[in-house]
Amino acid sequence: MNKPLRRVAIFCGLLILALLVRVNWVQFVQADELQSDKHNRRVAIERYSVPRGDIIVDGKAITGSTTTDSGDFKYKRTYKNGEMWAPVTGYASQVYDANQLEKLYDGILTGNDDRLFFTNTIDMLTGKEKTGGQVVTTLNAKAQKAAFEGLGNKKGAVAAINPSTGAILALASAPSYDPSDIAGMSGEEGENYQKLLKNPDKPMHNRALRETFFPGSTFKVVTAAAALEHGLIDDIDARTDTPDPYILPNTQTELKNDGPHPTCEKGSLREALRVSCNTVFGKIGADLGRDKLVETAEKFGFNNSEIDTPVRAGRSNVSTEMDKPQTALSSIGQFETAATPLQMAMVAAAVANDGKLMQPYMVDELRAPNLNVIEQTSPEEMSQPLSPENAQKLQSAMETVVEKGTGTAARIPGVTVGGKTGTAQRGVDNSEKPYAWFISYAKTDEGSPVAVAVVVEDSDAARGDVSGGGLAAPIAEDVMRAVLKK
Repeated sequence: MNKPLRRVAIFCGLLILALLVRVNWVQFVQADELQSDKHNRRVAIERYSVPRGDIIVDGKAITGSTTTDSGDFKYKRTYKNGEMWAPVTGYASQVYDANQLEKLYDGILTGNDDRLFFTNTIDMLTGKEKTGGQVVTTLNAKAQKAAFEGLGNKKGAVAAINPSTGAILALASAPSYDPSDIAGMSGEEGENYQKLLKNPDKPMHNRALRETFFPGSTFKVVTAAAALEHGLIDDIDARTDTPDPYILPNTQTELKNDGPHPTCEKGSLREALRVSCNTVFGKIGADLGRDKLVETAEKFGFNNSEIDTPVRAGRSNVSTEMDKPQTALSSIGQFETAATPLQMAMVAAAVANDGKLMQPYMVDELRAPNLNVIEQTSPEEMSQPLSPENAQKLQSAMETVVEKGTGTAARIPGVTVGGKTGTAQRGVDNSEKPYAWFISYAKTDEGSPVAVAVVVEDSDAARGDVSGGGLAAPIAEDVMRAVLKK
């Protein structure tokens, strides 16, 4: 072979070698990345080529699939009571991908998860049509309905938890949207999506999990827990040395109570919770100091950006850099303190569970299309913010709030209920309507099956009528009744 031909042959060989390397690189190294690439249309086509598996509540599907004439897509997602369940399911759209449970468990729901390989192989050999698996939630349908209907046309959210396990029982957000309206490829569905994005009320935003609010006086439960745990207070009925008004440390600024409460001066911890004394809790926070308050708050879940339910919750915040007067304000749920409804439900749940906080979760099982369980969630302890003894003291004080304090609207005959109201200021010089909060738990002879947090962000109520006891407590009562079947 002459020299020019040899060079051509070598060059062609190198090209073939490069091609083989590239093909193998794409097939074996980049395969997973390309398969999940949002620009890979084949992924979407495959996702909607079979009926999507269902999300289950109380043994019943709250989702479905229907055939469609949208070109390459054979099926599209449908939802039952979509507005009510959207904060749980999220959406699955032929155009806009998916989010929340629909996204996290896409492999199970489409039947493409590696754990379904054996089932899919058997179905292929037997000629059975491929279908998706199931995501079985911990949600309680009656509690969810009570939460959603309780919010009504108000803007706000509800989270409810089983304190002993951490299982999420309700997760409502208002205003909401119906994921069915954006599931397909039609022009109308595209317009629906754009309207949702532009809506200033943010109906697609999951307020129960992702939105943080000033918790106001509901945070006083955390401050009380810190005072008990760090030995600042031992007897919840002993008088404190709190003046009224209380001057914030190193300032001339008065911290006042919301309305005339003569019992706040030198008020005990129980009395301060009962009538929600800013002065008592502001002084407790300043006396405790930033580090002790933050330590207890973090045991309840604050400042944790990795709380997965499995949908990741927003980070609730307590400042780690505040000075003494700011610590006093934080102790009453103001300054930079912010919490999700889920976080405040966790606070109530930990108190109700004798001081033990369980990891919140909303998926109980993952099932194959043949209903075999392929993954089961086991309850897991997250932390111990309170000793059992101190938790029981705090339970007693919170029960007084409902028996004869600001939370009487949450009473349930024949049931022990503990709670705490909150009316959180917001806006420059408190110029906007405050947030109305209520956190609570219900107890039976067998323990506490439910803890609830409700926040009403906005409503038709006049500013003077906005209160946690008036707006949020009745919603919490309905949710607790639904769980208790009262």
